[in-house]
Amino acid sequence: MAKYTADIAWALRDGEDFAKGRYSRGHVISFDGGLIVPASASPHVVGKWAVPEAVDPEEMFVAALSNCHMLTFLHKARLAGFVVTAYADKAEGVMEEIAPGRMAVTKVWLRPEITWEGAPPDADQLAALHHAAHEECFIANSVKTEVMIGA
Repeated sequence: MAKYTADIAWALRDGEDFAKGRYSRGHVISFDGGLIVPASASPHVVGKWAVPEAVDPEEMFVAALSNCHMLTFLHKARLAGFVVTAYADKAEGVMEEIAPGRMAVTKVWLRPEITWEGAPPDADQLAALHHAAHEECFIANSVKTEVMIGA
């Protein structure tokens, strides 16, 4: 079993009014390797109290699904004898109301663009590689969100 950690730190700033909801949602996330990421609530959720240039939980969620799929896909492609030289994804998630007052990221589209060295997989082989990657992706296996690959 592996254990993963993230340290989250937020503090009320001078002049902010917590009781009235007038405070920045900006904070930092520190990871065990030393990386510190500026984070915030989404501007779609809290408007002007967000830090637009910071990453929000919904973006991190979409990125985690895309990142896990890519890493698993690269492994599967290598085992199948293919050589990937580049992989890019413009992943997109959609948040929707799932019940009155309850929101969720319900769908995530992964749109990988892959560059191959040598013969690339045919359409069926590519679909099988993506399917295998999705089935083994730890993050995809951890969520209820529908994850789709392609346009």
